[in-house]
Amino acid sequence: MNWSDFVILLVDDEMDILEFLSYNLRNEGFQIYTATNGRAAVDLSIRIRPHLVLMDVMMPEMDGIEACEEIRKHSELDQTLIAFLTARGEDNSQIAGFEAGGDDYITKPIKPKVLVSRIKALLKRRSFKVDNFATGNMVIDRERYLVIKGGKDITLPRKEFEILSLLLSKPEKVFTRDEIFNNIWGQDVIVGNRTIDVHIHKLREKIGDKHIKTVKGIGYKYIVS
Repeated sequence: MNWSDFVILLVDDEMDILEFLSYNLRNEGFQIYTATNGRAAVDLSIRIRPHLVLMDVMMPEMDGIEACEEIRKHSELDQTLIAFLTARGEDNSQIAGFEAGGDDYITKPIKPKVLVSRIKALLKRRSFKVDNFATGNMVIDRERYLVIKGGKDITLPRKEFEILSLLLSKPEKVFTRDEIFNNIWGQDVIVGNRTIDVHIHKLREKIGDKHIKTVKGIGYKYIVS
């Protein structure tokens, strides 16, 4: 891949962290923009439409979670990936980030080579596609990134949409947790143990508990009803 084609917006209120991130990612050829708070990140995202926003959670004026929610309100930014920078052990921030529409989180401190690897893995899986299809009363519309249930449109955050698409692609098949991780997050990306559980919980709230069944100790499957 030609990394110089990708635009990354870095957001942090600590200048030394911005300089560290910028230096290492520019060395890989990425186009880098920076912002020091969530409000500036939203405004700049609308203008430059970055492929990836990498931002801290705790910031002045508007924190990372609020900024993520604002970015997700803009349809022209539907394809923008959002990853959070969080301190080790900030589990609540990580869960809140996923619920706000974030795609991943990266734990600080992080070594430069690991950072670059994580960023590249995120961008590589941006092209993940599943053909449009219908199962029971559920339709997956990839072109509009929309779920239609019983004639009613349901808009889901990116990761919830992709998990549902995967499960719906083979109804009644049990997808192991590893299969879900590898298909949605990629083999080179490490995410917390609760990540899938958080997304499944939110999906059940939106499409109904009866559709997604937990197969204890293995994974999940979609039940046609």
